Amino acid sequence: MDIREKSKIAVAGPERAPHRAMYRAMGLGDKELGQPFIGVASTWNEVTPCNLTLHDQAVVIKEAILKSGGTPREFTAISVSDGIAMGHEGMKSSLISREVIADSVELVMRAHSYDALVGIAGCDKSLPGMMMAMLRLNVPSVFVYGGTIMPGHLNGKDLTIVDVYEAVGSYNVGKITKEELYQIETHACPGAGSCGGQFTANTMACVSEAIGIALPLSSSYPAIDPERKKILDATGKAVMSLLKSGIKPKDIMTKKAFENAARVVAATGGSTNAVLHLPAMAHEAGINFTIEDIENIFHQTPYFVDLKPGGKYVAYDLHKVGGISVVLKQLLDAGLFHGDCLTVTGQTQAENLQDIKLPKDQDVVYPINKPLSSTGGLKILKGNLAPEGAVVKVAGLLKLQHKGPAKIFNSEQDCFHAIINKKIKAGDVLVIRYEGPKGGPGMREMLSVTAALYGQGLGTECALITDGRFSGGTRGLMIGHVAPEAYVGGPIGLIQEGDIIEINAESGTLNVELSNLELEKRKLKWKQPKPNYPSGALAKYAKLVGSAKEGAITNYALTEEDIKEYVRA
Repeated sequence: MDIREKSKIAVAGPERAPHRAMYRAMGLGDKELGQPFIGVASTWNEVTPCNLTLHDQAVVIKEAILKSGGTPREFTAISVSDGIAMGHEGMKSSLISREVIADSVELVMRAHSYDALVGIAGCDKSLPGMMMAMLRLNVPSVFVYGGTIMPGHLNGKDLTIVDVYEAVGSYNVGKITKEELYQIETHACPGAGSCGGQFTANTMACVSEAIGIALPLSSSYPAIDPERKKILDATGKAVMSLLKSGIKPKDIMTKKAFENAARVVAATGGSTNAVLHLPAMAHEAGINFTIEDIENIFHQTPYFVDLKPGGKYVAYDLHKVGGISVVLKQLLDAGLFHGDCLTVTGQTQAENLQDIKLPKDQDVVYPINKPLSSTGGLKILKGNLAPEGAVVKVAGLLKLQHKGPAKIFNSEQDCFHAIINKKIKAGDVLVIRYEGPKGGPGMREMLSVTAALYGQGLGTECALITDGRFSGGTRGLMIGHVAPEAYVGGPIGLIQEGDIIEINAESGTLNVELSNLELEKRKLKWKQPKPNYPSGALAKYAKLVGSAKEGAITNYALTEEDIKEYVRA
């Protein structure tokens, strides 16, 4: 096997002298030009603390690749800060960035014929975006998470960014002073790293280990932990080993591996965004992995890891008791994890986990036979309001049913203003629509809204449904990803102020008290609004994106009929 199969196309032979000249301008000599080229892609930038350390981490990985006989080539993709984009028009760019990250990594790798890939990612959408690119390219690849932030501390309490969002609502109703809000703001985020609870970044980091594309223990080290260098050095060596053995992402990320990934989301009370990202990643692998598959796995999987936002602890606490490997071993021993799945170590999951034990005298990871809940931390809901499905995080929820009148908002801002102006009362069901993949476009997260409700003391007294998304930090009876979305004529776009909505997260139902005939009458009168963006990246995305049910993907494979049409043309 020629481990330089791809890069030789760009640098070997007399006709590639101009190409080699370009590389020589960057300091490469005959030795480096004769070695396999390894792309080292990161989402390093200064737009979010999640990504601040990624270039420094790339340097360590590149050194390990060089020592292992490879020629590393570092490049970056964009990333959007969900925390800073939250609560305004900027959040429409967040989910779209997942596609742009995958596209840009794919383009650089293909354009320069690199033989293998290491992907380093920090903020939420950069993790699935990087893994999607790996599946598209299917060259030997290793993923590494940039690491969680250390918890903030104030008055003996651990803080995360969600505490700051909830403090805004508390300040608004006079529960805390302006000085107290300032103290929470200045203590919540002490340095670099991704948001500290089991929010989207840490959820997808756990997925990377469970699915086998990241090294064991790599997903739990904090961003600033000096011990990370061991993982980074091992990552550089691992990608070279994979190149020599010929193991590729599609050999690792199989249907059974996706089932393993969904298990860890359920067990840890992970982010609802995983319900979008797992089907999107599976699509890149040519695997049909649906929300129904995910629902079955959640139903069969105990929730036994006590992490924020539904629980007590932050990601660093999980790291201190052994990291995600402890969770995976619990699942494996219970017969809920496919131990025969291959990983980037070249060994199976069972082989990687054989020496892992559940630590005693800790209550971050419960024994799987004594879980926090007998079923996973997420629930799929269906009914006449969500024929294609919706999702809610039930981890830590005491109230799983709600029935009340609809309060209709056609944008997130309208709902936020109503909350801040104290126009919401206990019992209401807030409906935020036209925020779906096409309608937003981009499926905005609603953390500003949900946190403000909690800050006002209404988080357990109201419910919220939307065709948009929620942050991994959202808690409460908040139902997102309602599909079909309002912009394409889904039932959520047909309900009116005061209609009675019934939510049952135990039975998995989401209904409005309207007959099918009434919904059909309203549909005849409904008109699709004009798009919010007539041109640019958001307009392009709105044209291409599919339903949240399928992961809000834009990269659709050609059907047999498409191929026949091309042949005829």
